[in-house]
Amino acid sequence: MLAGRYRLGELIGRGGMGKVWRAHDEVLHRTVAVKELTAGLFVSEADRTVLHARTQKEARAAARINHPGVVTVHDVIAYDDRPWIVMEYVDGPSLADVAKESGALAPREAARIGLHVLGALRAAHAAGVLHRDVKPGNILLARDGRVLITDFGIAAIEGDSEITRTGEIVGSIDYLAPERIQGEAPGPASDLFSLGATLYTAVEERSPFRRTSPISTLQAVVTEEPPPPENAGALAPVITALLRKDPADRPSVAEAERMLLDAMEGRAPKQAQAFVPTQNVPKDLLERATVHLPEPESAPPAPAAPAKADDRKRHPVRTAVLVVALAAVVGGGVGLGVMKYQDGKDSGSGEQTMPTVPDTTPAKTPGTKPPGKKNPDGLPDGWTKAVDPAGFSLAIPKGWSRQVDGEQIDYTPDNGAHRIRISVDTAPDFANPYAHMLNIEPQLGRLPNYQRVSLHTNTFRDQPAALWEFTWTETKDHPGKRRAIDQMYNVDNGRVEYAIYMSSPVGDWVKTRAQFDIVLQHWQPN
Repeated sequence: MLAGRYRLGELIGRGGMGKVWRAHDEVLHRTVAVKELTAGLFVSEADRTVLHARTQKEARAAARINHPGVVTVHDVIAYDDRPWIVMEYVDGPSLADVAKESGALAPREAARIGLHVLGALRAAHAAGVLHRDVKPGNILLARDGRVLITDFGIAAIEGDSEITRTGEIVGSIDYLAPERIQGEAPGPASDLFSLGATLYTAVEERSPFRRTSPISTLQAVVTEEPPPPENAGALAPVITALLRKDPADRPSVAEAERMLLDAMEGRAPKQAQAFVPTQNVPKDLLERATVHLPEPESAPPAPAAPAKADDRKRHPVRTAVLVVALAAVVGGGVGLGVMKYQDGKDSGSGEQTMPTVPDTTPAKTPGTKPPGKKNPDGLPDGWTKAVDPAGFSLAIPKGWSRQVDGEQIDYTPDNGAHRIRISVDTAPDFANPYAHMLNIEPQLGRLPNYQRVSLHTNTFRDQPAALWEFTWTETKDHPGKRRAIDQMYNVDNGRVEYAIYMSSPVGDWVKTRAQFDIVLQHWQPN
């Protein structure tokens, strides 16, 4: 019995640092998991102090993250002159156990797991926490379908001093990012590399870099490309993108999320090709090769199929205002549809589904470096913090100024050619952002050359959310091909809806998309 409360039961896990027990909380009458630190029993007093400090740091790291995909820490107690961590009990095996007992995972299932892990990592990074030991053994697959990540024992917390000694490498070496082995400071991209190695193991039943000795394994991580995955299907280019040696060449969390979503749905993620390194081809092979170019493909949207209207609430006038406002964003082309909607002749009420069209994102230039050093507000150079009178703050590029268009608040450097738009609705018309976006989309479908790039649910700031990306040809204020992205989410149990939108000419989209991630990272509502 620990702390007069936690009664240890079955041993359910063992690792290099300690053991994990199933236990019963005698006060709240629930099952918990208790992590016992055993490594400190066999080391010097100085090393024991470091290990105990790491355990305390693990608890602090996990406690800072509020996400359903992160195992919750309930308590930290001292017993037998050692710290013990009391955690949420997850009924289910680790990904490592599943791969060992059942063999390789199907690519779509591996992509689903990766998508959940990525969501948890996004929340951790937003809280200033790097996991630094993402691997199959630290991913738990609950029997109710949940996917959780655990063991923040070597996490790095922004603002905390490093506990490890100079030159010491901690973590499972065949899942470490190359920059960590080379002594560079890790960042979010380091966790993404480890996720890529984890997904490779899940579908190939072997670690991509493990060799016969620790030294050769470390060398392989830094200098060798993994064998091309043979069983990954649509997930293969995503894994390749995540395993780029240079962290600047890896996709961002948002980009990886879109790729994994495509792979989970069985579609080849075309955006991943921008991150796949080119290969040198011998000249004689090129001279002998015959190239067959495929005929251009067209993908006209299929007729929209009506879906359930149960998610829709009874506020047609307010929705009409939002549609009109969005029409102002994208220029002409939807006037007739909006007028009909305002007159009560809604031609597309309820949810509708439309096929995803090919991603037309310009290829990301490999080697693009992340933003430079941060300014005193914690923002990248060239950015500033805007505190808006409407009750929120956000990061904007320097030189962008505020404009108000009806109920919409814009920040733009050029009168809307490049634009951040914020919408706040204190009486949302729909039960969730996804249903709201699906209802608006048929109106925008009348725009010249409208194409949906993606529209799917996601989680933003641990709240129900949806992300919509599309292109069209604008004929009015800023003529030409344009692209936009809209992150919508609900707070306060659905009583307030925020929409964070950004648009630009298609030719500027690589820069705009990177700016959008910075806007989301530093967005702060009331």
